[in-house]
Amino acid sequence: MAGGDEELLEFLRVMRRLRAECPWKAAQTHRSLARYLLEETHETLEAIDTDSGTEDRAHLREELGDLLLQVFFHTVIAEQDGAFTTGDVAADITAKMRRRNPHVFGDPGDRAVGAGLDAAGVNELWEARKAEEKLRSSVTDGLPPGLPALLHADKVLDRLARAGETVATDPGDPDVGERLLALVAEARRDGVDPEQALRDAVRRRLPS
Repeated sequence: MAGGDEELLEFLRVMRRLRAECPWKAAQTHRSLARYLLEETHETLEAIDTDSGTEDRAHLREELGDLLLQVFFHTVIAEQDGAFTTGDVAADITAKMRRRNPHVFGDPGDRAVGAGLDAAGVNELWEARKAEEKLRSSVTDGLPPGLPALLHADKVLDRLARAGETVATDPGDPDVGERLLALVAEARRDGVDPEQALRDAVRRRLPS
């Protein structure tokens, strides 16, 4: 087996046993665990920021483990309920990766086209395949309501641009929201993630 495969299977066995034998874990549901999934996601993001440039990235390694715990916990609950298995989840995401990366997994023609793509071109290919699959009815269809505002704005502007629609923004508008939207649009033009840029800027202002 490739490195890490047996460890993943052992972790899955551990989670199944805990679900069966630990009263607290046996009592949990998808809804009761939702808060922990959110917390661990944010802690992983914080680890990405603080471990950037370090050699061992120990903090990130730990937080990814906690995040993996949440994924496996949810799949084991689903297995117990007869909804789906951990294998189903892995098979679904594997199939998605193959569909959306034809430059790697497609026929020779697709791979030949993909050979001339840079990172931006590959991203466009991914988004095109995703749009074909999702068949969204609006630019906000499928966007989680709890997304951070800057990320939400970035995604909406991206979808509007892909639909050929131009959004006029004014960085000098007296309304703060309009100025923020203009900054998101500026960040998109510069290839900058506005959410990450703001987190980085806040971190730079913190006392050392």
